[in-house]
Amino acid sequence: MDDLDGPLTAEPPHPINWNLLSADDAEAEWIDLNRWVNWLRRTYGLLASVVPPFWHRHPELVWELSALHLHWLGAYDPDQHGSAPLGWHRDFADARQRLRDWVAISGTRPERDRSTRQTAWPGEPPADTVEDVTIGDRDEDFVQFVVEDVARRREAKAGFCDLTPRTGSAA
Repeated sequence: MDDLDGPLTAEPPHPINWNLLSADDAEAEWIDLNRWVNWLRRTYGLLASVVPPFWHRHPELVWELSALHLHWLGAYDPDQHGSAPLGWHRDFADARQRLRDWVAISGTRPERDRSTRQTAWPGEPPADTVEDVTIGDRDEDFVQFVVEDVARRREAKAGFCDLTPRTGSAA
């Protein structure tokens, strides 16, 4: 398990709400999840139809893989019951089918990607047109994706902070 070597955290695994992570927490979670997904796909010989290279660009895949990672952390916790890994593998079989479904819907492929198509509901503006983008270096794309996500989160926090009143009086 060379890909997963690293310091053990004293904190037990906790659910990750990607919508609420701070910039710094998101950066750490992206790196941790990416490392685990690489280990998972290599260990289990998963095809790109289950875990595609550009999974990070698709929220439906991020949420599924993040939940699977959390479940794995819990199942392999030293304080866990000895049968917990078997439960994880049973759930992993179900998750692989869901991942196949998400990949089919997303349209991501080993050498190219496109945003998951959206359907506009009545009264909404038409959905954006999606186009395939060829990506030559998966790791480079992942790093750029994380840099942009972290920057977006920092900007959102700064914008939120900028909305607070700036008066000399205490509230």
